[in-house]
This record gives sequence, structure tokens and C-alpha cells, in this order.
Amino acid sequence: MVKTKSKWICQNCGYETSGYLGKCPDCASWGSLVEEIITKEVSKIFKTSLNQSVPQLLKDVSLDENTRYSTGMAELDSVLGGGLVKGSLVLIGGDPGIGKSTLTLQSCGNLAKKGLKTLYVSAEESEKQIKLRADRLSVNFDNLYILAETNVEEIKRGINELSPEIVIVDSIQAVYTTEITSSPGSVSQVRECCSAFMTLAKTSGITVIVIGHVTKDGVIAGPKVLEHMVDTVLYFEGDRYKSYRLLRTIKNRFGSTNNLGVFNMEDSGLTEVKNPSMLFLSERGDTSVPGSVVIASSEGTRPLLVEIQALVGPTSYPSPRRVATGIEYNRVLQILAVLEKRVGLNLSKQDVYVNAVGGIDIQEPSADLGIALAVATCARNVNVDPNTVIMGEIGLSGEIRPVRNLEYKINESKKLGFKRVIVPNSNLPLKGMPEKIEITGVSRLIEAISKAVCA
Repeated sequence: MVKTKSKWICQNCGYETSGYLGKCPDCASWGSLVEEIITKEVSKIFKTSLNQSVPQLLKDVSLDENTRYSTGMAELDSVLGGGLVKGSLVLIGGDPGIGKSTLTLQSCGNLAKKGLKTLYVSAEESEKQIKLRADRLSVNFDNLYILAETNVEEIKRGINELSPEIVIVDSIQAVYTTEITSSPGSVSQVRECCSAFMTLAKTSGITVIVIGHVTKDGVIAGPKVLEHMVDTVLYFEGDRYKSYRLLRTIKNRFGSTNNLGVFNMEDSGLTEVKNPSMLFLSERGDTSVPGSVVIASSEGTRPLLVEIQALVGPTSYPSPRRVATGIEYNRVLQILAVLEKRVGLNLSKQDVYVNAVGGIDIQEPSADLGIALAVATCARNVNVDPNTVIMGEIGLSGEIRPVRNLEYKINESKKLGFKRVIVPNSNLPLKGMPEKIEITGVSRLIEAISKAVCA
């Protein structure tokens, strides 16, 4: 029995309706609803269960000794929480040309080198094009198989014949299933194809990695349910005109989230950056220029030292400009308001530019104090001690609030040769104070400014 149904589906958010609407009621986008005729056997709806097992006690569930596969790239393993979990479904998204295919192809080579049978499914390139890229990346091993195919049914047939341990699909927006008549990349096709790979991973124990495109807004194309279906979501970021790349964990059922892996794009492929803080501080310029401060932030459990630069000058416009790069704009406005009200710094007729050097986005509130000191020292034309690292969250009354993972940040500062750290007084005393580094506690913003300025 075949059941045919026509729906109008929003290509931005996946909203479904039985008739055409000019504006999507869910995401408020115009002209995004497209008619899709979905043809599916009704009997197949009841064949999508992951397995036919009976309920059992959790304590009776046994685990395999080798539940994770190491990708051979320590940064990628760290972001995944220790490696690829057997039978998991991983989604990697990023801008075009950022290096998603390069990352997965290099990982395929490392996995195949360890004896794991790996299948790289390309829906966007031919076998010869993949071979050219593999030769450039020096990836060529006996256990690495290539399949250029866009039909999900044919891909599953090839997987059943080969029985690999690892499968990479590049990309989820380019494959399609014949059960749906809409074009590849549509919301329905992306959802059904991802569901097919999820069922394959859970029933057979094969680890599946799918690559996803992103929209102009920087989110993975397709329905939001796509990120809910997979086990792990990774975002590959960075400026394509710069050499470094950042791999972030957005979701991870088998490890912590918000971890960060740093890579360097070279002619021979991606190389790992073992010490990201040193990378971000390697191009630090003249430390005698006012407005330069080193802060300690963190991505997940990894501490990062980043330089914050500020530029303050008279405005030639009726309203002064406020520009923030790599830092949340509203956060900068709040810090400027505290500087004016609690410190007495007049910025009403001054343009303020704040930049996080290195292209990294700073999200943690512990960067507040460093941003405030960069702006204040530039406005007053004084310098912050170049051997000092700043960390602390600023409250609206000018108090310095405690931060998390302080010990890790202090140890990272010490490892990179800094002599002093300025921290919130409420975080002190610390258990096991690090030696050979001075720890200065502050309680108010104006106190931090006086202690950070060079004598």
C-alpha cells in the first residue's frame, strides 16, 4: 500500500503546512515554503526501530573493551571526548572551503593505518578528485575505500557488502533517498537521510561521520532536528584567509561540550596546534603601547591566553562609535557603562574599538576585567604590565566577581612565562598556590586599574 502526501515545508526551519503561505509562521522568513510530494510505503514506518531487543537492567548491559577509536589526531580526539565512539553518529559543520573534507580525509587515513576498515562516501566529488586530494595530503592506505554515490539506498548496499568500522558521508545535503520525491538538500531529504544513517549506526555498530553545510547565518543547513538526532555536533571555524582553524564541540553525548581543538592549515593538510595560547600570543606586538592586555579565558576544560586590544579616541560623529570584534557587543557596552559610572571615565565623546587578537570569539565572563583595563589604559594613555595576565568578571556596581577554572588558567600563565596574575579576591586563597608567579587579588574595578598599571 502506497500513501502519497503533499506538504509545504519551510526550507529554513522545517515548518510544515498543508497549504502555501508567503511567510513562515515559525521563523518569519518570506518565500521559504516549498511544496514537496512525499511518497512512502506505510509499512516501512514500522520498520525504523533501532533493534528488536527486550527491556533489560542497566547494570546487565555489557560494554566492549574498545568502545572508542582514536583518530590519530590528539586535538580531534580531545574535542570528541577521547575519540570516536563505536556506533555513534557525528555531524561536522563549517563554512565552504574551511577544511571539513580535509579533516575527515586525514582522519580516515589515520584510522585505516591502524587496521580499521574505513569507507569514505563522497556525494560531491568523483573518485579521481578524491585521489588527487589524498595524494596531496599523503593519505593512501590499504584499508581506506572510496565510494562516489548520492543515493542512500546504494550507499547502504555498499556498506553492507564491505562491512566497514568507519563511514564518512560528504555531505548530508548532497545525498538523497528515493522514498521522497523532493530534491537533495531539502528539509525532508536531509531529515530522512540522517535518520537512515542513524539507524545504520545504532543497529550495526558502525561509526558514521556526516559532513553538513551551513547557511549564511552560520547554522547547519536543514531542520534543527538534525542536530538532535546525532550524538555529537562539531563546528569547524576560522577565517579561510588565515592559516588556523578552530574545531568546537556544540553537543556531545559521550563527553564534555564547548571543547576546542586548534589546527593549522598548511599545503600538506591540517596540523595540530599543541599550545593554542602560544599561537594567539606569538604575534603580540609592542607591549609598550597603551590598550594591550593579556586575558585568561577557557574553552571547555582548556585554558587559553588571548591578547585584548583597545583603541579609544575622539569621535568626529554626533554619536561615538562602538566596535567589538571577537567579543559580544552588548557585553562591551555594559563594561563601558561601568567604567563611566564607577570609575569616572568619560567616554561619551570617544570612539571605542575592542578586538580579541587571533580571530577567536571570547564568550566567558572572565574576560570582562581585561576588556575594561584595555579600554581604561588606552583612554588614560598608560600601560598595563606586559608580564601580567588579567581575569575576572565585572558586576554592575564595579565589583570583581569570581571565575571558574582559575587554577588551570594560572598554571597556563606560568607555563608561558608570565610573572603575575590579577584575579578576583573572592577566588582566594587557592589550594596549592603555584610557585614563581605572583597572585594579586582585587575586589573593585578601580583597584584593579591601579594595580595593573605599570609603575
